[in-house]
Amino acid sequence: MGSASDLPLMKEAAKVLESFEIPFEISVLSAHRTPEKTLEYARTGRERGLKVFIAGAGGAAHLPGVVAAMTPLPVIGVPVKSANSIEGIDSLLSIVQMPGGVPVAAVAVDGAMNAGLLAVQIIATGDEALMKKVIAYKETLKEKIYKSAEETQKLDFKWQVK
Repeated sequence: MGSASDLPLMKEAAKVLESFEIPFEISVLSAHRTPEKTLEYARTGRERGLKVFIAGAGGAAHLPGVVAAMTPLPVIGVPVKSANSIEGIDSLLSIVQMPGGVPVAAVAVDGAMNAGLLAVQIIATGDEALMKKVIAYKETLKEKIYKSAEETQKLDFKWQVK
């Protein structure tokens, strides 16, 4: 993440990785304030065994793009609605407007949970046991909707058509 203030949001990605039992690193790196450290971290990620980067940043949100420029690994950008952003829209645009050859996947503003899930799905393409967990997780989502649909049918409004 670009700042320690992003930690409460980025913890959501960490929780997803934890729930799928995927080891991960978490760090504060700034494309602007610690560029050398950021470049080294991104360059050496593959050597450390990383499969995917999740980079959350607000404001100009350069962190995901800088990481993507320095690694052959997939990078998922999380636009962060921060004190210096315009409701996160500037961060979103900074992340999705990467030049050709330097792709960064982007999730919704403050979408760290989905970034974690996307990272899991990317890793699962090469790990059948993990893919089974992803499939099971998706089934739980479906079941939640079915249960919610059943509960709404129990509502009793005067003009409700059943």
